Amino acid sequence: MKKWTNIRHKLENEYLAQSLRGHIRYFCTSYSYCPDHEGRAAILLDNKEIISGGYYNQWVKAHLLPQDEKLEQRLHREFPFMDDTALRLGMFDQRCFYEAFDEFDNQSIEKSLASENMLVRIFAVLDKRVGKRTLKRLGEDIENEPEVFRLFYDIRVDAEDKREK
Repeated sequence: MKKWTNIRHKLENEYLAQSLRGHIRYFCTSYSYCPDHEGRAAILLDNKEIISGGYYNQWVKAHLLPQDEKLEQRLHREFPFMDDTALRLGMFDQRCFYEAFDEFDNQSIEKSLASENMLVRIFAVLDKRVGKRTLKRLGEDIENEPEVFRLFYDIRVDAEDKREK
C-alpha cells in the first residue's frame, strides 16, 4: 500500500484541476492509540471540511442507512459501501480513501466517472483530465446524480468559471 503522503501529493498536485489547486485538500490520519490504528478522512475546500468521516461513525450511524437486502449484502462484503448516504453520514474512514484512490489511480478517467464508489467519482470530477466538454456532458444529467456528487460537481464548475474570468 502506498503511503498517505504520496497519495495526497498525487491527488493534490498531479490529478487536481488547476482551478482547484490551493483550495481543495485531502486529509487522512490513523490514530496510533486506537485499536487497529483506526482513523478518519476528509476533503476540505478552503480549509472547511466538505465531507468527513471516521471509523467509529460506521457503527454509530449504521441504523440510519436504508434497510435494503441488496444494500445489506454489499455492506457485509465491503463495509461501508461508498454511496451518497455513506458519504453524507460520514460512514467512511482512511482505509476507504486508500481503496478509492487505488481504484482511481489504476483506471481511466471515464471508468472513474462511472464508478459505483462515490469517492472515486469525486476524485474524478476534481481531476484535471476532466475538461470543459466532459463537465458540460455531466451537467446535462446532474439532477439525477446523488447529492454529494452534485456538490463536488458544482465546486469544480464554479472554480472553472472563476478561472475564466
